[in-house]
Amino acid sequence: MTTQKSFKTRIRERMDKTGESYTTARQQLIDKATSSNGAAPADAQVIAVAGQRISDEALARRTDRVWDEWFELLDEWGAKESTHAEIARWLSDEHEVDGWWAQSITVGYEQARGMRKPGQTADGKFSASASKTVNVAAETAFDAFADEAKRGEWLPDVSINPTTVNSPKSYRAEWHDGTRIAVWLTPKGEGKTGISLQHEKLADADRAAELKGYWKERLNELKKVLEG
Repeated sequence: MTTQKSFKTRIRERMDKTGESYTTARQQLIDKATSSNGAAPADAQVIAVAGQRISDEALARRTDRVWDEWFELLDEWGAKESTHAEIARWLSDEHEVDGWWAQSITVGYEQARGMRKPGQTADGKFSASASKTVNVAAETAFDAFADEAKRGEWLPDVSINPTTVNSPKSYRAEWHDGTRIAVWLTPKGEGKTGISLQHEKLADADRAAELKGYWKERLNELKKVLEG
């Protein structure tokens, strides 16, 4: 695994520099991982489903193991013959992995073993994700989704039906074609907000790719509107 080799290289570089043992150098690198690398639970799910693998450092910080270590354990247990729910439950019950991270490890394993295509969710559907950091407070960014008039400034001619609204942290809605969008807003210091959006229940990978480009464009426009 490229990510794992990169992490091991950094461990050995630190060992050469500090004279620390492998275990100590490894733990020091994990401890230095920032909270942003150890993404919030909602972001972790977005990253995993989108095929953007969480870093080894962030994963180890939250679960005490890097990707290859989890893959080896799952292979030994027989995860390739198990369902998504069974894998996630085993991680939670046998290794006390928090539910969100158990889901993320499960998705990463399924993708690595060819059990799931990038962007494909457990129900066989696909999803598209996009993210953007905007230089406004979370409340202002949230209103750009929740307020119909403000939403029309950057997302015109689209009909959506809000389903779950948790101001100013998250916003879920049904898209006009019956698919769904989920938005998470994370404060990133004074006057900055990270927006993570996932469009769910898509029919195939082509539609997911199309909407990934669409949302990247729309979030760029949102940034212009909010900061203009």
